[in-house]
Amino acid sequence: MIERYTREAMGHIFSTENKYAIWQEIEILACEAQAALGKIGITQEEAKWIRDHANFDKARVDEIEAVTNHDVIAFLTNMGEFIDKDVAKEDPKPSRWVHYGMTSSDLGDTALCYQLIQAVDLLRPALVRIGEICKRRAFEERKTLCVGRTHGIHAEPMTFGMKFASWAWEIKRDIERLDTAREHIAYGAISGAVGTYSNIDPFVEEYVCEKLGLVHDPLSTQVISRDHHAFLAGVLATIAASCERIATEVRALQKTDTIEAEEPFKKGQKGSSAMPHKRNPITAERIVGMSRIVKANAQVAFDNVALWHERDISHSSAERIAQADSFIALDYMLAKLEWILEDMALYPEAMRANLDKTRGLIYSSKLLLALVNTGITREEAYEIVQSNSMQVWDDIQQGRQGASLRERVESDERVNLSQEELERIFDPWDFLQRIDVVFDRLESLNF
Repeated sequence: MIERYTREAMGHIFSTENKYAIWQEIEILACEAQAALGKIGITQEEAKWIRDHANFDKARVDEIEAVTNHDVIAFLTNMGEFIDKDVAKEDPKPSRWVHYGMTSSDLGDTALCYQLIQAVDLLRPALVRIGEICKRRAFEERKTLCVGRTHGIHAEPMTFGMKFASWAWEIKRDIERLDTAREHIAYGAISGAVGTYSNIDPFVEEYVCEKLGLVHDPLSTQVISRDHHAFLAGVLATIAASCERIATEVRALQKTDTIEAEEPFKKGQKGSSAMPHKRNPITAERIVGMSRIVKANAQVAFDNVALWHERDISHSSAERIAQADSFIALDYMLAKLEWILEDMALYPEAMRANLDKTRGLIYSSKLLLALVNTGITREEAYEIVQSNSMQVWDDIQQGRQGASLRERVESDERVNLSQEELERIFDPWDFLQRIDVVFDRLESLNF
């Protein structure tokens, strides 16, 4: 019953119905463990009866909780109603063995960890798909020339494939971090009121955890320590930050003044209610905005680590919102990012035009080193290149038709470089002679 939610939408994982289904399974497993242990009165037949008859009705649980003001007690009461419904009045009620020796956190914390594993397992394939798209498109755009920017300013030539490759490696790291976080959250605890196993044998905890694919917490203090959850929340925030990084780059490249790339714009889509010409990067902007939610929720998880003594519930209300919101938001973000990356339009002609926009300034580093090789000091070479570059900058900023950097250095008497050498210096591919190293490394990247 509980497994079906791992194949459905993220929202179902954090639904009350799914939580109750997991609670029910934990309680049944605990009864089966007690029957197998044979230290209390529950028989194998009673455990089987509980397995066959246990159920819940959300509306009925809500009705009971309105009186008890305690969700676990309300659920157990309703579950007991189903278990005992067809039992003869004179017979002992099998429901008396449900929750035997357990406390609310034994049930709630173990179930929560199971839900978080379900959620992680739903996120991971989306990350894999995004990583594979980035790797594929990196090789497709391996030789697509564009300008690299630092501080938003044109720096040196690169290829657009390197952008995709950088994203691919980051997504790979995100997957590895998520896998580690899954290990850290795959815990269960059925150890009683303050974790001393005062009324329950540790065998029950081991049995239930093994059946759920969890590891028993070596020492729970009624609650599973929230550092586990904080680690996971930090990883989710990191993944959100990766999505934000990619989306921010798409937004920046889609600016009218740049327009080297563009997120998909569907037929019939409208960009602005007032300006019909607009094609805005709204999906990328949405990803950036939602990343702020996931990152902010990580702070909630860190604040939840410190509880009073062995347990309080200050964490409970906060994490019920923050955890679900983070996973649902990130699930949505990954779906949208996958859509953008798969169908993102690229404009190589615009990239080449931007590469030439600064009239050769992006070749200044090669020019600097070439001048040093003629025997002058680095300071002298730097002054020659910078003084000529600033004149080109001024012409560009003032909108004047002026000489390129190459034309200026060719007429500078301080420069002693051949035409052949200048041809090499002002060739963008000369910067990319070793780019195969980057793509050879990418070849080995597997998701």
